[in-house]
Amino acid sequence: MALSRADRRSFDLRWQRSHADLFQPLERLYGANPEFESRLRKLLLARWSERPAELKDLDLQRDLQPSWFLSENMVGYVFYVDRFAGTFNGVLDHVDYLDDLGITYVHFMPCLKPRPGDSDGGYSVMDYRAINPQLGAMADFEKVAKTLRHRGMSVCVDLVLNHTAKEHEWAVKAQAGEAGYQAYYHMFEDERETLDYEKTLVEVFPNDAPGNFTLYPGFGKYVWTTFNEHQWDLNWANPEVFLEIIDIMLNLANRGVDSLRLDAVAFMWKQLGTNCQNLPQVHDLLQALRAATRIAAPALIHKAEAIVAPRDLVPYLGIGRHRGREANLAYHNNLMVHFWSSLASRKSALMTHTLKTHFPECCRNGCWTTYIRCHDDIGWAITEEDGAAIPHVSGPGHRKFLADFYAGKHPGSFARGGIFQENAETGDRRNSGTFASLAGLEAAIESGDGQAIATAIDRMLMGLALIASFGGLPLLYMGDEIGLTNDYASADEPAHAHDNRWMHRPRMNWARQGSPQLKIFEGTKHIVRRRKSLGHLAASNPTQILEPQNQSIFAFLRMGDEGPLLGIFNFSELWQNLPAAFARGHGIERFHDALSDASVMTPNEQLQIPPYGRIWLV
Repeated sequence: MALSRADRRSFDLRWQRSHADLFQPLERLYGANPEFESRLRKLLLARWSERPAELKDLDLQRDLQPSWFLSENMVGYVFYVDRFAGTFNGVLDHVDYLDDLGITYVHFMPCLKPRPGDSDGGYSVMDYRAINPQLGAMADFEKVAKTLRHRGMSVCVDLVLNHTAKEHEWAVKAQAGEAGYQAYYHMFEDERETLDYEKTLVEVFPNDAPGNFTLYPGFGKYVWTTFNEHQWDLNWANPEVFLEIIDIMLNLANRGVDSLRLDAVAFMWKQLGTNCQNLPQVHDLLQALRAATRIAAPALIHKAEAIVAPRDLVPYLGIGRHRGREANLAYHNNLMVHFWSSLASRKSALMTHTLKTHFPECCRNGCWTTYIRCHDDIGWAITEEDGAAIPHVSGPGHRKFLADFYAGKHPGSFARGGIFQENAETGDRRNSGTFASLAGLEAAIESGDGQAIATAIDRMLMGLALIASFGGLPLLYMGDEIGLTNDYASADEPAHAHDNRWMHRPRMNWARQGSPQLKIFEGTKHIVRRRKSLGHLAASNPTQILEPQNQSIFAFLRMGDEGPLLGIFNFSELWQNLPAAFARGHGIERFHDALSDASVMTPNEQLQIPPYGRIWLV
């Protein structure tokens, strides 16, 4: 397609703008290579020339308003298409539902064409340019993306960067002996090389996929398979892989994708003698990927999926030489972990310490996605160092307590969940379960205890109010807004029986009948509406973690142009008090709760917070 003079000028200006951000990290990775630069420019220009006019207009809008995704109006909703609506065409029947809920960002869980059979929930992709045929065709996806865009909703899809399915075209050609495609992956002829790497690697799925390499006698090589035998790790040290992935990213952007969730990014680079996670080269790659797409599809943003320890998490939003140049969004898995930790212990000191110690108040050109639950298990990312900073707490001991509590095995636990992937060497275990079941709604409904049901609902609404106000783009996982409980029948489905994470991936219940479900739904809508009314909650405003001197209270300050907003959350089933002077000391004068839109009384100069209370003081 021939470019207009204006389009060519736009491309040239953006090429100049992003040239340093693109090629400084690429030169560190691959060395100076004029031929590679020429090929990359040609690729970017070709994809820009193919970009639909409507999306070029969106590029212009977002170039003029680059902080669009940081707005308080951004609220996300995450779902598997088949479990939400059957097919992409079925999604069109529920756009009004998403609109009514206040959603402005829709994340379709893995929807690109997976390998047949076990596909790790869709993360074993055999064709990045096709939609899962069980969900529809690419034309159906484009129609849904356009409809959502016209209703003010951005679209996110998953792009797996660490690996492809062994059935992917590249892998098939590699198995056939094509040396060029074998270089797309990490392959070894000598087992001793793999054993040298294994000395410092960890096992992601020790129960189901022990080890990190698989021998394929058919072509006589060991292939790096971090996650599963059918998922082959890409060799990002090969610049051809970079070019291929950029082409895929821009193809998806031209189909109407606004945001790419970049899966398993922590594992992308391999280096002998390390655990091959979070290496500096990963951050160079992520900066270069963002800079490249900013040239040919500037409306597109990147979300990094890095579920790692606190010290390793912040760099994915960009620090040091990558500051403001890496992912636009990153999952705040530590906020999620410590919500559940504080809910079980009824104490917030560990949460306060960890979030205050390891996380910046604000990031440049990026923000967190905040969430309570997702499609994955909960790994208890609580370090020995953070545990040791709190009296009577240890990292291993607290991780054991949480795994037992959320499996319903600890005395007095309100949770109903399962154990996922126990590590026999470390004793660490992860947990599965829906938001509602882990928060106590399932057990309360079984008991028929009205007060227990009301308490579980308060736990859930407190959590939703937390992620809506903490700072970032809040994500609701499908069904949380109506209190869907664990799907135990998933264990009877042959495709899911080996993976109990399917218990927290239930199908949508469109009937939404029953008092608890309706209360949660209306409470969620209210929280979303109030969030959107408060400029304090834009992600561009800093979040300062406070120390309220009450072991059950978690508190933070959001400072916007309108003044301060003080978030206060009670993690216990008992009433708690805070001195009114605590709030005044942080700029609060009127004691107005912006969440309930009502005044808060302070008898005897004490701010009284109800069980599982959530207050946004302005």
